[in-house]
Amino acid sequence: MRRRTFLQSVGACTGWWIMRGSAVSYAANERLRVGAIGIAGQGTANINGVVAAGGEIVALCDVHESRKEVASLRQRFSKARFYVDFRQMLDKEKLDAVIVSTPDHTHAPATLLALRAGCHVYCEKPLTHTVHEARLVRQTAAREKRVTQMGTQIHAGSNYRRVVELIQTGAIGEVREVHVWCARSFGGVERPQETPPVPEGLHWDLWLGPAPYRPYHPTYVPFYWRRWWDFGGGTLADMGCHYMDLAFWALKLEHPVVVAAEGPKPHPESAAVWLIVHYEFPSRGDLPPVRLTWYDGGKRPKYFEQPGLLPTWGDGVLFVGSKGMLIADYSNHQLLPQERFANYERPKPFIPESKGHHREWIEACRGMGQPLCHFGYAGLLTETVLLGVAAYRLGRPIRWDAPNGRAVNDPEAERFLRKEYRKGWEIS
Repeated sequence: MRRRTFLQSVGACTGWWIMRGSAVSYAANERLRVGAIGIAGQGTANINGVVAAGGEIVALCDVHESRKEVASLRQRFSKARFYVDFRQMLDKEKLDAVIVSTPDHTHAPATLLALRAGCHVYCEKPLTHTVHEARLVRQTAAREKRVTQMGTQIHAGSNYRRVVELIQTGAIGEVREVHVWCARSFGGVERPQETPPVPEGLHWDLWLGPAPYRPYHPTYVPFYWRRWWDFGGGTLADMGCHYMDLAFWALKLEHPVVVAAEGPKPHPESAAVWLIVHYEFPSRGDLPPVRLTWYDGGKRPKYFEQPGLLPTWGDGVLFVGSKGMLIADYSNHQLLPQERFANYERPKPFIPESKGHHREWIEACRGMGQPLCHFGYAGLLTETVLLGVAAYRLGRPIRWDAPNGRAVNDPEAERFLRKEYRKGWEIS
């Protein structure tokens, strides 16, 4: 980032804070001036959540001006100024907070710029595109003392809270094994050779942002960018933060010490059609070591091979304890075997119900409470998820030196833990 651009951006947000004081001084009914970066798709859902919680959308930014959802939002928020380059938006606007709902490869550049400009930030999952970015964003948020939230919306649901309570009160005993699976499959494709014209209203160079230049093709925009290493990280990066979140929360996980992956031969450009990733976590205080295994693309834990052992649900999480098992998805959970827990007395709930994922963030921006998926937590979760992507692409296990943020005695791993940025999009 050029020094002049950075200083202008700092003025855009921090000047507003000097005028109005800190977030703690906001009145309970005072609206926050919010800018939204990436406003179609999940961006629309995030805008709706923030507005319902009391945020005021004063600036919109999207690189695809002609997209129907973008046009609709511009009409709906007719007083909000519209930009196609988030760097210009942060230069010119006086913002209190920013929503980042872009593809993965631009999460960190937008988030870091906003944090360093003094803005609170809500960013979609995964928090970043690389392990290095996850650590940098987490550290920057802590240093700038901004209010943050990652878009793992299901974290606010009641079901996850009840599961965490059961695991942490020892319902199934000591847990050393957990399995997480998602049937989605992104990847296994070759780069298209056709070079169709860029649609009118799509600023292709801005969409690419920090990624290496390549010709436009509809296989990238608006959804299937997830298939490509330059923009996403396959199913694991897309869904890992949602499903691994439950295990991370319930078992108080932080950094794995070994990450190993299996799947098809790694492709230099596109993600795998299926993956199995093994994470080994050390003991945490009185909690024992844990082995977490991730599956995608139709792969599932061995326990599904035993007829009748598990319910026939879709994607989910299975905790294996010394006294039984617990299976969960977004909205359901079950203690197993059922006959053993027929008369089990559940613990009295001790995790309060959420006010709503977006409301947690908005109210915390006013000095009320702390979002549960703040970047201190979400950065660790994202780093873990993306270590699985890195281990797969590297082709061998990564022994993770968490304090120093590097693979032990494996310098080649660095090229999968961080990335190069196009000129003008560098971060530090």
